[in-house]
Amino acid sequence: MNWSDKSFLLSKYKYQENSVIANFYTMNYGKRSGIIYGATSKKIKNYLQNGNELFIEYNSKNENTLGYFKIEIIQATTPKYFTDKKKLNCIVNMLDLIRLLTVDNQENIEIYNLIKNFYLIIEHKDFYKKYIFWELELLKLIGFDLKIKDYCKKEKVNNKDNYYISKNNIKLIVPDFLINLKKDEITDKDIYYSLLLISEYMKTNILIPNNIPFPISREVFINEFK
Repeated sequence: MNWSDKSFLLSKYKYQENSVIANFYTMNYGKRSGIIYGATSKKIKNYLQNGNELFIEYNSKNENTLGYFKIEIIQATTPKYFTDKKKLNCIVNMLDLIRLLTVDNQENIEIYNLIKNFYLIIEHKDFYKKYIFWELELLKLIGFDLKIKDYCKKEKVNNKDNYYISKNNIKLIVPDFLINLKKDEITDKDIYYSLLLISEYMKTNILIPNNIPFPISREVFINEFK
């Protein structure tokens, strides 16, 4: 089984002395894993930053055996943000969501394009606002459309409309910009409550039913906005 494609590196871990098992999200073949031999060499090691876009060639004897990759760098996306802790944590969180929430070997070019779009919006002034909608789009693409307007309730507090979703007698705050899409002034607290809201939805509908632990990377990212 041989093919080649564009991809984003989601994760990697050591395999034998000089190799790694790498997990990619590809344009035409979905999420794929395989061995990269000689991954500790200086040339290849520099390419293997999670989040980088790579051209990969995959070879295996058959569909039931783990094959191996040859790689070429397309774009070193992640190293640009090594000095920006918040954005770097966002990248790690994003990659973990793709890795955990998508199905192996299932083609979905829309998800690949969504990852590509992430690196287009990351330089925007209102990046974190756009990123919240990025996560909602990811959920929609994997079949879990969180229709916030259908679930939220409204209450008046000091002559101001506040929105919330009630779950197990707990009020989950819904930031106004998720209802009023034209709102421009977004605070860290708005992002914080948005991430908490999406996290609770993922826990209830995806993670807990499939025995998937809540990713530590997401906790770290959420805490950036406390």
